[in-house]
Amino acid sequence: MSFIYSIAPHLETLGSELLQCMVQTLQMSLISGVVAFIIGICFGVVLIVTRKGGIFQNTVIYTILDKIIDILRSIPFIILMVLLIPVSRAIVGTALGVTGACVPLIVGTVPFFARQIESVLADVDKGLIEASEAMGFSPVEIVFHVYLKESIPGITRVTMITFVSLIGLTAIAGAIGAGGLGDFAIRYGYQLGYQDMIWITVLLILIIISIFQLIGNIIVKKTTH
Repeated sequence: MSFIYSIAPHLETLGSELLQCMVQTLQMSLISGVVAFIIGICFGVVLIVTRKGGIFQNTVIYTILDKIIDILRSIPFIILMVLLIPVSRAIVGTALGVTGACVPLIVGTVPFFARQIESVLADVDKGLIEASEAMGFSPVEIVFHVYLKESIPGITRVTMITFVSLIGLTAIAGAIGAGGLGDFAIRYGYQLGYQDMIWITVLLILIIISIFQLIGNIIVKKTTH
């Protein structure tokens, strides 16, 4: 430990707070990530099945959802957080801390992820869908057994991309009161000039992302055929 403290002298006094901030980042990422994953999958499926030529073709639904996603994606996240303060308070009772940050993190992540899912599902072989329809598969069965099952490697890849983006959003959220590693880096690395704390924060973020990507790569290898 003495060697670590020699290259990061402020770690000895700030170590416990750094650990707490890392836990906050993980909480924001995992809670928001899981909810955004579920909602994003649902929206992506709705987009692909209601588009022109889809198994549930519906121009009205597709157009409305498509425009909402485009609008939300065009709003910078830090502005979106401010806009959603009343919504966060109404849903979770606060706009601060990990709890308050989850709402804007989900809203900021879902449009990006849903569009990625739509793109992945659009690459499914049309022949498989036609064959499934000929075999008497219901639309719901086609969604689960063709679209989603055949797209697991692609879904895993875009999930990894989205997770990296989400980690970046948690850092932005930390700048306006959400806590986490972003808040820690700003307070000690930027405002107080503790360069060692900036590097430690970056290292921790890289470790978190690397672990997640390792898990994702394993899933991709096991599901690619």
